[in-house]
Order: sequence, then C-alpha cells, then structure tokens
Amino acid sequence: MNELITQVNDAVWGYVLIFALVCCGIWFTWRTRFVQFRMIGEMLRLLTESAVDTVEEQVKEQRKGGRSKHISSFQAFAVSVATRVGTGNLAGVATAIAIGGPGAVFWMWVIALIGSATAFVESTLAQLYKLKHKDSFIGGPAYYIQHGLHQRWMAVLFAILITCQFGLSNNSIQANTICEAMSEAFGWSPVWVGVALAAMALFIVFGGIQRIAHVSSVLVPLMAVGYMVLAVVVIGMNIGQIPHVLKVIFYDAFGIEQVAGGGLGATIMHGIRRGLFSNEAGEGSAPNVAATASTTHPVKQGLIQALGVFTDTLLVCSCTAFIILLSGLYQTPNLNGIALTQASLQSEVGSVGPVFVAIAIFLFAFSSIIGNYYYGEANIRFITSNTKVMTVYRLFSGGVMVIFGAMASFELVWNIVDFFMALLTACNLVAITLLGRYVFRLLDDYRSQKRRGIKEPVFHRSQLPEIADEIACWED
Repeated sequence: MNELITQVNDAVWGYVLIFALVCCGIWFTWRTRFVQFRMIGEMLRLLTESAVDTVEEQVKEQRKGGRSKHISSFQAFAVSVATRVGTGNLAGVATAIAIGGPGAVFWMWVIALIGSATAFVESTLAQLYKLKHKDSFIGGPAYYIQHGLHQRWMAVLFAILITCQFGLSNNSIQANTICEAMSEAFGWSPVWVGVALAAMALFIVFGGIQRIAHVSSVLVPLMAVGYMVLAVVVIGMNIGQIPHVLKVIFYDAFGIEQVAGGGLGATIMHGIRRGLFSNEAGEGSAPNVAATASTTHPVKQGLIQALGVFTDTLLVCSCTAFIILLSGLYQTPNLNGIALTQASLQSEVGSVGPVFVAIAIFLFAFSSIIGNYYYGEANIRFITSNTKVMTVYRLFSGGVMVIFGAMASFELVWNIVDFFMALLTACNLVAITLLGRYVFRLLDDYRSQKRRGIKEPVFHRSQLPEIADEIACWED
C-alpha cells in the first residue's frame, strides 16, 4: 500500500503539480508586476501598523469593560504563521535534505519567492468573497469557488479535501513527529505518547479549545523566537563555514553530478513538496484565516499573507537547513525527519539540543493539531450543519488519526499527506487562476489610491460592478 501511494505521489508531483505550481507562481508574479518584491515595504508597514492598532483597540475595549471581537490583519497573520511554523520547518526540511540533498533547500527558496505571489492572490480572493459570521467574518477557497465560480460541487470537493488533508492526515504527521521527537529525547514509547496526545486533543476539540489555544498563542511564538535565536547562535559559531554551505546548496541544486545521475528531478521534487507543506502557498489553507480579518481593502490581507510565506520559508526553514548542513549529518544513512534535526543540534550544542527540539516540536505540532482541526471544522460546516457528522469528525481528527500517526511508519504518514496535498492544491490552483483577474484589478485600485496620496485605501463592491451581487461584504 505504501509503495503504491509513493508511486502515485511521484507521478503526480513529478509531472503535473510542480509544473502547475511553478507556472501559476510565475504568472501571478508577472501579472501583479512582482508584487511580492515591489511592495515588501508596504507589507511591513501594514503589519506593524495593524499590530499597533490591535493593541490600541484592545486597550479601548478594556476601558469600556469589554473585549474587541474583530480579528485584525496582524492577528490573522499571527494565526496563519502559527499554523505554518511547525513540523514542516523542523521535520519537513530535514526530510527534503535527507532525500533530495542540500539542493532541495534552494528549490524551497524558489517556491517561496514565486509562491508568495500565489499566496497574495488566494488570500485577496478570500477577503473579497468573505461572509459575515456572528461577530467576525468567515471565508476561504470553498466560498470563493461557490460564489465566484458558481460551482457548488467543486466547492464541496475542496471542503472535503481540506478536511482530509488538515483535519485528518495532517494531524497524523504532527503526532508522528511529536512521538519520534519524544522517543529520541526521552525514550518514551510512541504508543503511550500517542494516547496522551489523543486525550489532550479530544479535550480541546470537545470544549476546551479557547483556553488552550490562548495559552498556545503565547507559548508557540516564544518557542519560535527561541528556536530562531538558537539557530542564529549555531550559525554564528560556524560563520566561517557559511560560504561553503551556500556553495553546497547551489552546486547540489544545479550540479553536473545530479543531472548526470538523474537526481536533479528528485532534488527539485522534494524541495518543492516540503516547501509547499511548510509555507502552504497555493494550497488553500491560509485563505481560511485571511478571510476572518477586518480590513479596509482586500489587498491589505493579501500583502500580509504574502509576507507570511517569506517569514516561514526564508527565515525559519533556512535556520533548520543551515543547522543540518553545518553538522554534516544529512549524509548519515537512515537518519531522517525530526531525528536528523535533533541529531544536528546535538552535534552543535550538546545534549540540550534534542530536548529543546522535542519541547519545541511538541508546542508547534500540538498547536498545529488545533489549527488543523479548525480548518476541517470550518469546511465541514460549509457542507452540512449536522451535529452527528461534526461529532464523528472530532473523534477522528483528535483521536483516531492522532493515534494512527503515533503508530504508523514515517514514510506512510508523509505519503498520505503528500497525496491529499496534491489534490487539494490542484483544486485551489484551478479556482484562483480563473478568478485571478479580479485580484489584478483590486491591486491596480490599491496602487492607484496610494499614488493619489490615500494612506489607507478603501474598497467598495460597486468598484467591481459585474460581480457586485456576488460579494456579500464591502458595502458602499
């Protein structure tokens, strides 16, 4: 079974999806006139100003004796980064290097640079077609497929695929990685760790999510900063070897030996696979969070989410890659995934390395389990309001798939994730390619307002009269 899924994944990723991802990224980069590079200053401005606005709004609400119920652009950015930063950054990067070689890191960078334009398009569309939901907003690919393309069947298909990918198979990856990290650091049995994880996850999804998620939202960013600081220290200790590491990455990405040996395809394939798993650009997950933000123009959230791709891949993933390549352990047989990251850190900072990674991956991956569950729940509610269906989903997402991931092999859980990720991404790419023309017009409008001296551009649905009836928000 595992070999069959591997063959299917290699066929789909090798000949179809990589071509589609790269072509879409290049097309969106060209049509937006390199938005991810030309407007990076605006991205940083929006992020810092929305963070200040969020604090000021919270202070005002607290003085009134209440609490702000709106989700700011900064908060949406923070949530999306929290779901991105995790297993893909620590275990996914190690897998890409172990299987595809050091050159896979270069292709992770490439897919992030061009994929950030894809992330801009999908998140802007999510904002354009969002709906009002209680005190905030709700939206995502299922919504812009239904209201933009008028294809209910395709919207339902996407909702099913993202539930299978994030709510089910992706949770097995998180559990598998946590169990392996705990086994390497403390020698704990994967079975018992899996049972404990399932119990905690079920407690959250059946009622305790707000309290635990609040704690995670504090601990996870601190651990992410701590991990990056540790990585910078390791790099600083080996600063003289950085030119050699960069040479190895670029040589392996285009090396004559790889081309002659037929290994270049594997290098590109695994670099793009793991890059997409980490930054999720084009996969259709981040738009679910992007749609919840309250902002004055859809382009604002698109720009901020494009910045999230850079943060994830060019910063956090690169930290892991340099740690592994500096250690030289990536050439060790049978050393893969999170175990490779732990062993690499141990070679640099001693026995504290595996323990630190085990704690970090627990916080990252467990918070991802919560986020993954939300993606599934939001899309199941798009399909049906049947409470029994939701109960079954909760049992599988928080219990069955977590225990399955703890007991299944490393190769099997990654193969299942790759399979659903391919289908999910293909569905989303079709939708954003067909609807992308509206994003280009929104971006032109945003730039036009900025040129006229308007600091905070505003959008109204009457500015797109041909689809004004399809847009639920953005009143005149």
